[in-house]
Amino acid sequence: MSEQGSGWPFVGRGGSLRAVRDALRSGTGMMIAGSAGVGKSRLAAQALHGLRGYGVVRAQGTETASMIPFGAFAHVLTGPPRGGENLLRWAARLLRDQAGRGGLLVSVDDAHRLDPASAALVHYLAGSGEARLLVTVRSGEPQPDPVTALWKDELLERIELTPLTPAEVGQVLAGALGGELAPATVRRLARVSEGNVLYLRELVHAGRTSGCLTEQDGEWRWQGELSMTPRLCELVGDRIGHLDQDEREVLELVAFGEPLGLDLLAGLTSSGAVERVEARGLIATVDEGRREQLRLGHPLYGEVVRGDCGTLRARRRLRTLAEALEATGLRRREDELRAAVWRLDSGSVTDPGMLTSAARLAWGRQDPRLAERLARAAIEAGAGVAAVAVLGEVLMVLGEAGSAVTALRRAARDAVTESERAQHAHSLGVSLAWAGADAEACHVLDVAAATLTDPRWRQEAHVYRAVADCFAGRLSAASRALDLARSCRPGTVRGRVHGVALEAWIHAYAGRGEQALVVAGPAMETLDEWRDEAPHALPTLLDALCAAQTFTGRPAELDRIASGGMELPAVELSMTGFGAYRAMAARLRGDAAEALRHCREDIGRLPAREPYLGRCLAEQAHALALLGRLDEAEHSLAEAHRLTARWAFTRQHALHAAVWVAAAGGDVAEAVRRCHVAAEHAERHELYGHLLFTHHDLLRLGSGLAGSAGSLAGPGAGAADGPASPRAGRFGGVEGELAVLFARHARAQGDPDALRAVAGEFERRGMLLYAAEATAQEAAAYRESGRGTLARGAQTRACALARRCTGVSTPALVRLATPELTPRQREIVQLAATGLTNRQIADRLTLSTRTAANHLQAAYDKLGVNDRTEAGRLLTAL
Repeated sequence: MSEQGSGWPFVGRGGSLRAVRDALRSGTGMMIAGSAGVGKSRLAAQALHGLRGYGVVRAQGTETASMIPFGAFAHVLTGPPRGGENLLRWAARLLRDQAGRGGLLVSVDDAHRLDPASAALVHYLAGSGEARLLVTVRSGEPQPDPVTALWKDELLERIELTPLTPAEVGQVLAGALGGELAPATVRRLARVSEGNVLYLRELVHAGRTSGCLTEQDGEWRWQGELSMTPRLCELVGDRIGHLDQDEREVLELVAFGEPLGLDLLAGLTSSGAVERVEARGLIATVDEGRREQLRLGHPLYGEVVRGDCGTLRARRRLRTLAEALEATGLRRREDELRAAVWRLDSGSVTDPGMLTSAARLAWGRQDPRLAERLARAAIEAGAGVAAVAVLGEVLMVLGEAGSAVTALRRAARDAVTESERAQHAHSLGVSLAWAGADAEACHVLDVAAATLTDPRWRQEAHVYRAVADCFAGRLSAASRALDLARSCRPGTVRGRVHGVALEAWIHAYAGRGEQALVVAGPAMETLDEWRDEAPHALPTLLDALCAAQTFTGRPAELDRIASGGMELPAVELSMTGFGAYRAMAARLRGDAAEALRHCREDIGRLPAREPYLGRCLAEQAHALALLGRLDEAEHSLAEAHRLTARWAFTRQHALHAAVWVAAAGGDVAEAVRRCHVAAEHAERHELYGHLLFTHHDLLRLGSGLAGSAGSLAGPGAGAADGPASPRAGRFGGVEGELAVLFARHARAQGDPDALRAVAGEFERRGMLLYAAEATAQEAAAYRESGRGTLARGAQTRACALARRCTGVSTPALVRLATPELTPRQREIVQLAATGLTNRQIADRLTLSTRTAANHLQAAYDKLGVNDRTEAGRLLTAL
């Protein structure tokens, strides 16, 4: 049976394919082993394709033919034996006759199913050297002794074909669907199929049939629950095979409860049945920390097994699991969460407090969807304010801050004890801050901090007040609130860790990246000790680490950390939008197309109407602008402005992107104006990390900033300050290595040797776009000083760097492509290349139409082009 449709690409097996072909050419032969559906048959067929000089005889082992002597070869053994002829020699002779003049090559698929006579024939052919053999077998299945002897006696080489890796799954899917896939979709299908090509093909078919797998904006995405078609259920059911009653009980318990401890399962069913099911590969023992757990042998087994259970039997299994786990005393915190979920799903809840506690645990594990479900069930069961407080925080991060505030307002009269009043105030205050109701949020939290008597509750009130200050862009005030939180003793793990996470976040956005890393490091190292207690801390720390790496100029580290953040259930995190950071890392590297892909991946996962979505849209607009896709950039920017307005730090991304959207439209003067607006906003809200990049953007735009480089390099820092000078480590009020480099760049304007050194440092850091622009400035500096030969050399290097920034265009790179133009001519050509008419250009630049036309014609003459289209091609030719 072919394990992969012929329409699907053959990828990820290059090494195996070479090994098989080399073995066949050398005369050794090959056995390909692997699990069902992994691609053994396809590999064998690919190895035979195009192989010349052999007559190929194909055979297939089947259940039916295994009962018939020579059943697998019945289609070629058509003549009777000669008098007294040995049956094996008779069969070999007929096979050689089939081969004709070429050498005999026998390919046997599913050789583990061969009848004894066929298995003996295959062994005889390999041992006698009368044929070269290519054999596939299923790993873990019983095999006839002659087939096993093929590799044990070293008559054939053997390779074990493993499932496709996630990267290979992505390649296969892209080829099969004829387009790019969202990375989250690739990860999901790779996880569910576990790299099994046969299952993967059926999952894709199921997704397309159900409408879950669709193409959106040139990218395939899976949205919704897993779809199981009858064909897929049949394939998985065949793999599971027949189960007796005890074996089915084992498999059902694991399907509903995995991972399950061996002792727990053995206490519920027959240990012999557990061993039999494990021996068949239907369940597997895995080490998880210090515990041995049982999981299903494949994720799809659970879909089929659970689907075959009726509602009543499913509830009975879940109730059995809950009772068994509760009987152990719920020694671990995750035990309490699992028991609560099983109770809820089985309809046997008896303790609303258990549901509330489980909701907190689910929230701590970054699963607010489950936390919401548990909290709502707890409220329905009469749990009270504590459950409403959890629900409020959960709804907030799921993009429903308004619903959170409404639910909390309704519960206000029920908050009687100090514990209830504290939990209610904290949840209401942070939900109001999230929703943009800054004044009311601060009032609620200030009243809580002033009236609560327990220092542990006061500590958390101060921390949440710091959160409100951060949203509003008051970083100094947030730091003062954290000082008050630290003075509350004794505190709680939740309050302490949330405070540490927010402290790192403040350092990062204030441009103190190195301090942020120092604060965040120890907290991340002790993650397992506090993650259940402090649900906001992990995403806040990850965001702080990303911001710190951005503002210290380390795109590779930024991408690594942001990638880890995206691996988490990002739509469920209280600090989301890590795709925006991956986009920033790609943009710094000069790869705007990759930046665009990261944005689109996260945009498809983030809650609607949320500022983090706006941040992603802003980065998308920035990338589109660099790629010259102006209309799309302006549309994305408009959405970003609308969504980011609520919080200062997200709004900064939209203001920054607006600079480069204007530049993409050829209006450098407007870009410079917007840059000053962005700088003023960053300074007013103490976002000095962003201010660092905004001030440097003025250099990149060529706004004449070099004359004031000393002031921007920090108070008192002048041209005499070297790279090692303490004062040279500041740019825009920010300290660190990147600030040093930006300050050097400011002082290097007009100095080609210094610009070359700066460009080299940008390139070393992986900031290729910045390196290309600095090298273009070097070429211009040489040209202005009359050193044409050196200018041409610098221009060649700048062009080489620019070509590594595929499709990217900035004013510095435009100047590189059009060195003979005046600044005014270059500005008009850029506007013309975007499609503006002469009258529109004149209106934008406050010129007469005749003057604009004259400038444009003079530029055409210098460039050797005749119209706007040719000018546009020249500007993007780097």
